[in-house]
Amino acid sequence: MPYVKTRDGNDLYVKDWGSGRPVVLIHGWPLSADSWDPQAMALAEAGYRVISYDRRGFGRSSQPWDGYDYNSLTDDLADVLKGVEVGPDATLIGFSMGGGEVARYMSRHDGRGVVSAALISSVVPYMLKTEDNPYGVPEGQLLEIAAGIKKDRPDFFRTFFKDFFGVGYVTSPVSEATLDWAWRLAMQASLHATLECAKSFGHTDFRPDLPAFRVPTLVIHGTGDKTVPIDPTGRAAAEAIGASQLVEYDDAPHGLFVTESDRLTADLLTFLSR
Repeated sequence: MPYVKTRDGNDLYVKDWGSGRPVVLIHGWPLSADSWDPQAMALAEAGYRVISYDRRGFGRSSQPWDGYDYNSLTDDLADVLKGVEVGPDATLIGFSMGGGEVARYMSRHDGRGVVSAALISSVVPYMLKTEDNPYGVPEGQLLEIAAGIKKDRPDFFRTFFKDFFGVGYVTSPVSEATLDWAWRLAMQASLHATLECAKSFGHTDFRPDLPAFRVPTLVIHGTGDKTVPIDPTGRAAAEAIGASQLVEYDDAPHGLFVTESDRLTADLLTFLSR
């Protein structure tokens, strides 16, 4: 069953690999489920059932005009879990924007069927700089993202992915082919979905959702992340979630699923084995 129908009639593309205890991988912006492939394959080979899906508006899923707020996106997650008949012992793992769906699912859907969770380079709990969130990202920087996308989306993402994967003037932890691959995934998404989701992950305050985390939670974040800075996100999330473990990757950038692929896979397998 490659597609799941959402409650509002959209089709979400789903990949369902392996068998065993279910692990659900939720991708980041502006990518698709394919970004999780190395981890998904390793987890499936280790005896887990791995489910990943393209968020509405991205990859091979429907591209509706509406539904890019986190309540709608989290209802999509709930519909995927129901559609593929995930049982009562699932682990939710959210990367970047996907961490928001994990957090909102824990509160809006009371964490139904979830026994553990992981937030990887996640935007949770709050990206935006405010008086009570002084280490967040200034509003002006978030507006620049939207302006850059509207002006020249292909060119914007050429530059964006260099910071995403920590590419410098002298050295790069990823190949040019990897940058091209990520760019192609980003360009599969609808322009409207890309802009609306950027607005959602940049302005949604997940701090009220954090008390709903009542399961063991792994938080992994790179200290060199320029896309989602660690202080208002990873460190703040770990401090607020009672049963959490924070693992910091020294000097690592945002795209850990590529730049720290083997380490990330090993840490996920260790966490799942508990």
